[in-house]
Amino acid sequence: MSNPLRLALPSSGALYQSALDLMNACGLAVLRSNPRRYTAEIRALPGVVVTFQRGSDITQKIEEGSADIGIVGEDRFLESRRDDGDTRVVLELGFGRSQLVMAVPDSWIDVSSVADLADLSVGFRGRGADLRVATKYPRLTEHHLLSHGVNYFSLVQSSGTLEVAPAMGFADVVADITESGTTLRENHLKQVHDGTIIRSQACLVSRRFDDDPEGPDRSQLASARALAEMIEAHLAAKNYYSITANMHGENADEVGKYILSHSDISGLRGPSISAVHAHDSAGWFAVTVIVEQERLLPAVEQLREIGGTSVTVSKPDYVFHSKCQAHERLV
Repeated sequence: MSNPLRLALPSSGALYQSALDLMNACGLAVLRSNPRRYTAEIRALPGVVVTFQRGSDITQKIEEGSADIGIVGEDRFLESRRDDGDTRVVLELGFGRSQLVMAVPDSWIDVSSVADLADLSVGFRGRGADLRVATKYPRLTEHHLLSHGVNYFSLVQSSGTLEVAPAMGFADVVADITESGTTLRENHLKQVHDGTIIRSQACLVSRRFDDDPEGPDRSQLASARALAEMIEAHLAAKNYYSITANMHGENADEVGKYILSHSDISGLRGPSISAVHAHDSAGWFAVTVIVEQERLLPAVEQLREIGGTSVTVSKPDYVFHSKCQAHERLV
């Protein structure tokens, strides 16, 4: 019996519902019989077993071999992945956007950049102390500080609320996740210039699969590719619209040449043209083109100008390109 693909999804937190919503929108609804159950299935992909894990554990689960692929925040992934591991980002998913930033008390009017923090850390060291930085992301924070010339500091790891650390006196600076900066401001903190450590979003991450068609990974790779390709095609579709208009012409070739002479309405590969069959419809053709989102209104207007009538616009659920880019990252 072939091994199932083990997909790890966040069990709670900011990414939990958004991940389920994405899977559902992709036609890959996750069926969880009981909210207390930590396993589920995807009927559209019978070779996949879903497990729900803490977001902070998903990368580790993949690297240790108890999961094959998962959805996790890019910040969590980069913080916890091994330097010598082969886990990689397969797709950026476009939700759960946030930033990991450096912030200092807004009363520090002379500190506005990481360069100022570097100078400040030297002053602390001269007094026999270190600049204390509270964070849940010690690896990313340390790398950012060292790469920006801040050499004298100590990291204060905390699983609680970081914004109160300076006020409570157990840290001088914080490196924390924020979406809008509102919580930082409400706690009298300000972001510093060059203090954005990473801009993060939810990602599909995976171990590396062996692409040998006779190898032990063949069934899991097939399921992983199907999963990734459905998500990739659904995300790609967000950038496109399908436009259909009725146009008069002598024949389909004439209408096609006319459409191709107008770049705004030529579509991705050219128009699809079919005869309209109805009473008094001789010489009429239905023209369908796929255009990028930013070209939607210009394309509709140009279709009108060249005689297009009854223009309708729809949103495709999927756009499959000639190659699945995610597949290349899986192997």
